[in-house]
Amino acid sequence: MNMQKEMSLVEKEKQNARSISIKEGSASSASGGFGDSFIIPFAQFIGSNALHIGLISAFSGLLSPIAQFFGNKMMEKLPRKKIVTRFVLIQSLLWLPLIIISILYWKNLLSGYLPWLLIAVYTLIAISGGLAHPAWFSWMGDLVDEKERGKYFSKRNVYTGLVGITVAILGSLVVEKFEIIGFSFMGFGLMFFLASLFKFVSFSLFKKQYSPSFKLEKKDEFSFLDFIKRYDNFGKFAVYRSIFNFAIMIASPFFGFYLLTELGYDKNLLLFMIISMSSSVFALVFAPLAGKFSDKYGNLKLLYIEWIFFVLSPIVWLFSKNIIWLILVPGIVAGIANAASAIANTNFIYDSTSREKRGTCLAYTNILVGIGIFIGSLLGGFLLKSLKINSFGMDVFFIVFILAAIARFLVGLIFLPQLKEVRKVSKAKFHFHPLRTIHHEINGFGMFFHNHRGLLRKV
Repeated sequence: MNMQKEMSLVEKEKQNARSISIKEGSASSASGGFGDSFIIPFAQFIGSNALHIGLISAFSGLLSPIAQFFGNKMMEKLPRKKIVTRFVLIQSLLWLPLIIISILYWKNLLSGYLPWLLIAVYTLIAISGGLAHPAWFSWMGDLVDEKERGKYFSKRNVYTGLVGITVAILGSLVVEKFEIIGFSFMGFGLMFFLASLFKFVSFSLFKKQYSPSFKLEKKDEFSFLDFIKRYDNFGKFAVYRSIFNFAIMIASPFFGFYLLTELGYDKNLLLFMIISMSSSVFALVFAPLAGKFSDKYGNLKLLYIEWIFFVLSPIVWLFSKNIIWLILVPGIVAGIANAASAIANTNFIYDSTSREKRGTCLAYTNILVGIGIFIGSLLGGFLLKSLKINSFGMDVFFIVFILAAIARFLVGLIFLPQLKEVRKVSKAKFHFHPLRTIHHEINGFGMFFHNHRGLLRKV
């Protein structure tokens, strides 16, 4: 009887923790909406070029996953809650130096060094997030039942995503107002102050969240080399994520730069933000469907859907410069890709790893992903800069975006057929074959969408 009562209390604690996590995620998303969403416009504002933009993605994308290795090791000595709260607080404080950079630009001080200062500070913000992530990921794995992960995380993603989109659009209105009166630096400074404030709110909510006891034992550790050498189903997944992210980052960091420099949206930050955020809106629309799809049909089929739409993503940017097209078509394509990716990759890791090895597997996977992001971002930035200088009579963005699409297609074609579903799931009504995948997967997701359109209307 006492054991049942204790289990009931623990379940109530977990339920309350899941509820707090949605609030915390919303605060963190608000921080990202005020902060991360304005990094590229701010970089362009202070005189950054394509190479600087690539380096922002490259360094943050590489060093954050490397930091996850050290964050995971901390779980041998420190409680997960302490690790997360410590580095979320540090992250909150690190947004403040960006305000100083905006003031230095206004005062015309250290102008040539400001893009590099931005890269350094933003990389430190990413490192802090990386140090906290394995503990948070492990912590959440103990709070959410494996049969409900797709449903819960899709719900959490909807709430946090709505907050992030709303604050980013509101923020763009504010920055535009400051730009009209000639004080853009104050608008950006305010955004970074709010990013710091909401990250502190996130820290406060983490302090209230229940954390089941856990300590990482030395015996559960294994080396990065052992992880690579093993190359089992999860190892293949990790390598695939690395190379696929390399292909993604050849183009993805530069969609915003394309809007600002080639299409002239640096003169209309609100429209820039609406176009940039449209994919996030559609990701929210499709998130519940992706979660339900994952719970029923598994994560491997969702990885195929992610692949298809990420292949299409850079291509659709090139068909038209019409504002309606830019809001809807790239937004829908990237929205489906991101909704599928967010659920499939998170749940594949949870399903494939034990509680004790989860943080280590996550850290090693993300180190590989970080290497892919680093090389892909540098390559994209280098191509944009060098092709522009050497001009082959073609639009440089056209060349880079098409190369990225081809790379994404080839990576999925080679690696996805090697992966296996981890848990038993219902069989979908469509099948996978490397040369027929695109047709079947779009139709399959379309049938699932049609059968669950009632769920879609509730979003």
